[in-house]
Amino acid sequence: MKGSTHRRCYCRDSKTGRPLGKNCPKLTTRKHGSYSIRQELPPRPDGSRRAFNRAGYETLKAAQADLDHVRALLGLAETDDPEGIALIAAMLAEVSEEKAPLPDVEETRRRLKSGQDLIGRITVGEWLDQWLAAKRIRRSGISRYETDVRVHLKPRIGHHRLDRLRVSHLSDMFTAIADANAEVLEQNAQRKAAVAELATVPWKGAEHRARRKAMKEAIDAMPAIRRVTGPATRLHVKATLRAALNDAISQQIITFNPAAHVEIDPVRKPKALVWTNERVEKWRRGGEKPSPVMVWTPQQTGAFLDSVAEDRLYAMWHLIAFRGLRRGEACGQPWSETNLDAHSLTVSAQLVQDGWQVETSEPKTDSGFRVIALDDDTVEVLKRHRERQEADREEWASAWVDTGLVFTQEDGSWLHPGKVTDLFERLVAASALPPIRLHDLRHGAATLMLAAGVDVKVVSDTLGHSDTRITRDIYQSVLPQVGKSAAEATAKLVPLQRRAEAEQTRKATKKAKEAQAKAKKKARRKKPRS
Repeated sequence: MKGSTHRRCYCRDSKTGRPLGKNCPKLTTRKHGSYSIRQELPPRPDGSRRAFNRAGYETLKAAQADLDHVRALLGLAETDDPEGIALIAAMLAEVSEEKAPLPDVEETRRRLKSGQDLIGRITVGEWLDQWLAAKRIRRSGISRYETDVRVHLKPRIGHHRLDRLRVSHLSDMFTAIADANAEVLEQNAQRKAAVAELATVPWKGAEHRARRKAMKEAIDAMPAIRRVTGPATRLHVKATLRAALNDAISQQIITFNPAAHVEIDPVRKPKALVWTNERVEKWRRGGEKPSPVMVWTPQQTGAFLDSVAEDRLYAMWHLIAFRGLRRGEACGQPWSETNLDAHSLTVSAQLVQDGWQVETSEPKTDSGFRVIALDDDTVEVLKRHRERQEADREEWASAWVDTGLVFTQEDGSWLHPGKVTDLFERLVAASALPPIRLHDLRHGAATLMLAAGVDVKVVSDTLGHSDTRITRDIYQSVLPQVGKSAAEATAKLVPLQRRAEAEQTRKATKKAKEAQAKAKKKARRKKPRS
């Protein structure tokens, strides 16, 4: 097909105002005007002609290079491939009309062979919308992805072309998130300081009232207290983008996943600590929790269970404390999977919270499906709970909601997981024990099992972990007495001369004291009575 380059200018006749075009006398000057290219394209389906046109080249060399580029793109489709020819022609016509950069030849070849869109102008935001619409997972998981996309990904990188997304774009995004965090913290501090200052202003007196009014107006104008985007959330944002881009690679839309290579700050999970006497005393003085994840000692766990013995959901607290069920698993446990005669229950369902809505779901992983053994005491607790539930059923009569679950509201309907957490926090506060979260009862169950010498594999299976390393890393909080026993047992394995001498001295001292006490006792018996 015909193609050509030509030079023209935009000078106009001073009298008529018409463009001079090729008649411009200055065109003989090499630097006057600019070069243009024109390449005939295969006709449209209706037979009408079309062409690739582009102007504004400063040199003939640059114009010829682009013309050769266009011809190379036209040559990608075989002569016996009318569909391929039509696709490339449509692509070049669109690129010419939008004055977009010419597509890379090899990238276009790959797209043509794989049947993809040749233009490749889909943005990151458009792809994320398509990806979310195609996901088929439980609603709570979709909501988490949607939050990452809506709050972080689309506002910050959604405008980039998907095939041109780079690691540097993602690094800039996470830097911007860190900068926004600093701004939020500063604004939060300013608002808290203003509220604290307001509390010091007296109520009485016209001057004080005027000042309080002005301060309240200033506080209302400040941004509300907001949460920052923490390390765990940033890691989840990265994971969401990485999953979306991996699917784009599998569909041959892109060939490189920048989310797999961007570096962000690592997430350091808080270590579970036990509420020792020293920590409890410090908490009582200043209200400070040593760690977000705290575990009760066996004595504290027993004290809590005793304090809630008459609570309607006592069996739930007991089951979580001793067998380590998750909140959603306990709320969704059916009687049909609870075999008290066999001293076991099967975890096969859970109630999950999406915002404030609740839905039933299967466990998230295969390891979540598991059989948990029950001790005699737990079986008796569950039997008493079942009797109480049967009494509630009779009382509610036809109004009873038959969900078939072990733990329900008074009318048999689902427990809301969020309300269960709120109730647990109130019960803990009423018990005067140091605070823990409901999930920390699960930590405590793992710790108790490990302290009792239960094999870590059994503990892992009971908790529903896919790997025993998860159990060791997260849940193995060593109770003080267990740690001391382990330390003593370890020390006794190494024979030391000074230790032997110290032991001999200790025995000799003990023997001397016993002899002295025996002599005093004998002397008292011989002492004459007055």
